[in-house]
Amino acid sequence: MTISVDPVRWGGAAAAVAAYAGMCLALLRTRRGLRQDGGADHADWLVAYASQTGTGEALAEHTVATLRTGGLSARALSVEHLDDATLRGAARILFIASTYGEGDAPDSAARLARLLDQPDLALGQLHYAVLALGDSSYANYCGFGRRLDAALKARGAQALFERVEVDRGRATAIDAWQHHLSHLAGTSDAPDWSAPAYGHWRIATRRLINPGSAGAPVYRIDLVPAAGALPAWEAGDLVQVSAPGEPDYPREYSIASTMGEGCLSLLVRLHVRDDGTVGMASGWLCREAGEGDEVLLRVRQHRRFRIGENAGRPLILIGNGTGIAGLRAHLKSRADVGEARNWLVFGERNEAHDHFCAGDIAAWRQAGMLDTLSLAFSRDGGSARYVQHALDAQAAQLRAWVDAGAAIYVCGSLQGMAGAVHDTLARVLGSDALALLDETGRYRRDVY
Repeated sequence: MTISVDPVRWGGAAAAVAAYAGMCLALLRTRRGLRQDGGADHADWLVAYASQTGTGEALAEHTVATLRTGGLSARALSVEHLDDATLRGAARILFIASTYGEGDAPDSAARLARLLDQPDLALGQLHYAVLALGDSSYANYCGFGRRLDAALKARGAQALFERVEVDRGRATAIDAWQHHLSHLAGTSDAPDWSAPAYGHWRIATRRLINPGSAGAPVYRIDLVPAAGALPAWEAGDLVQVSAPGEPDYPREYSIASTMGEGCLSLLVRLHVRDDGTVGMASGWLCREAGEGDEVLLRVRQHRRFRIGENAGRPLILIGNGTGIAGLRAHLKSRADVGEARNWLVFGERNEAHDHFCAGDIAAWRQAGMLDTLSLAFSRDGGSARYVQHALDAQAAQLRAWVDAGAAIYVCGSLQGMAGAVHDTLARVLGSDALALLDETGRYRRDVY
């Protein structure tokens, strides 16, 4: 179902000795370079991060701070800004490489992958190290970090030390990375890398939003601090929830509300296993936590999914299931400032039971804050129809919006939806055009 208003306007010891010598030479050159200019814009150490939800970026900032404590010039940059000339000319790069899903690279790493695929790429001048972030519950643990390490070695780059792998943010692995950095920087006076503390929150309201659904229950959960004011966040940001029994394995959820609404809202689908038991975090949030129980939670910036420089552009928001949470926050934020050039593409099972945020959507439509609405309910009779089919059916309008400067935001399931939407966008817009949108920040994804 599509509703439109006006048209869019708009091996061995030798190797070890060589590696050690390389590291010493790198440090000597760094200190000489520091004496010459010392500016961050001409830093001798690059810390390149490939981050999907912000963890890699935060670790990159800590890494830069540690190197600077030792008097080294260093700067962080996202790998999406790592161009051919910089990669070929750099002497020292520390890579922080997140993996999400089944070994997938973050969206920001698409450009780096293309660079490393160049047949004539020689990186014999480069000394590097890799901090690989992953989750051992997936088959391809640290898949992207491992592939990156192998690709750099294949191009002649020399490792300063062995790849460090981090399972679900484990502190022991992070400590190992810090230890290496302290040696590189020649200092033991490293800054504090502690993550922000969890705050104490309470559930203000909890409401089932898909009664009668063929799918698992989904709850809207509104939370407020147990004491004090709301912390600051922007549309697109995330929270980490520390569930009882698994404090070292926080779950991330997109924030569905804006600060102006006076509460922090989540859309949480209850995870039910084959044996009938429920997930630790979703079970706690959806069923077990009562009004008097404290929920340990902290807000995480998700810069890549914020509106940022796209604030003045038309916005195409695409998602399925609870992925509408992050999209809702963007739509609410846009409506609050009177920006109406918004197109929402949303899919779920049945319209009668799974039309999440239907009341908000209707209100935005009535107020003229939602230019185009495309809905795809896969089990409402006939052949299954998903969000990618809605995009295909409106290919001409999709091209027109993009030609008018629109940015595309995708939020929802990695398996199935996000891949299918990506393929559809590549087919309708062209692979090169989609890659350019990605590189310029006009194609952003928050997928899980």
